[in-house]
Amino acid sequence: MLNAIIVFLIVAIVVALIWLRPILREIRRDRLKNKFFPLHWRAIIEQNIPCYQTLPRSLQQQLHGHINVFLAEKQFLGCGGLQITDEIKLTIAAQACLLLLNQKGNYYPKLKSILVYPGAYIVKTTTPISDYLVEEKQEIRLGESWYRDRIVLSWEQIKYDTKNWQDGHNVILHEFAHQLDGEDGSLNGVPLLDRQSDYMTWARVFEREYKQLCSDIELGLRTAIDAYGATNPAEFFAVATETFFEKPQQMKQKHPELYAELKHYYKFDPLEWI
Repeated sequence: MLNAIIVFLIVAIVVALIWLRPILREIRRDRLKNKFFPLHWRAIIEQNIPCYQTLPRSLQQQLHGHINVFLAEKQFLGCGGLQITDEIKLTIAAQACLLLLNQKGNYYPKLKSILVYPGAYIVKTTTPISDYLVEEKQEIRLGESWYRDRIVLSWEQIKYDTKNWQDGHNVILHEFAHQLDGEDGSLNGVPLLDRQSDYMTWARVFEREYKQLCSDIELGLRTAIDAYGATNPAEFFAVATETFFEKPQQMKQKHPELYAELKHYYKFDPLEWI
């Protein structure tokens, strides 16, 4: 009888902890959001994130809160001899959290670690060419978002992107867009949307725009969206996100429906503040 009671209590405690975990997480996040944001952190963001100073005070404060949560929940690892500094963490966190403004932040739930190299890094890849043979290659990369729990970035590329904000290329925005895309378990260019009815409009607009980009690239035409977006639908969403935040005027002018979809998804209009 005593053993049965003990087992019952253990099960009850486990169930209670499982039930309370999301509530406790939100309480902890609310506390972090209201935590003091150091002045020297703000100075780093002002220097490294060109769009920060154009945001209204309310969005700046919202961004501060998201950054506090992000830094508390994600692990930063220096690779290739790179020492992780406040500048590195804040530059990455601020741009990653820019994608979360005005949204109920899940803070990239699958992401655990951010690996940062000093510059471009080499990755060995294998490609099956038959049942018995594979082809091995070495690729030079500037960033990648691993399917489940890691993002890899080049600090040299990040610094270049911060100095060239309006060129439509941003490795942080790109890789974190992949994280948003993968929240539903697949990388297919369709992130989690608010309502079931949103998926039909998203599919119609993105499929048409993706096919148009592929066609324009084949014809050698100049495009507002970088040619890398024609690789596949997942890369199209990531590249479109870069364009949306860095070249909003061009995107709205040349791709108004795509711009409207991204504006609805991110609940943010770059043309108002950036």
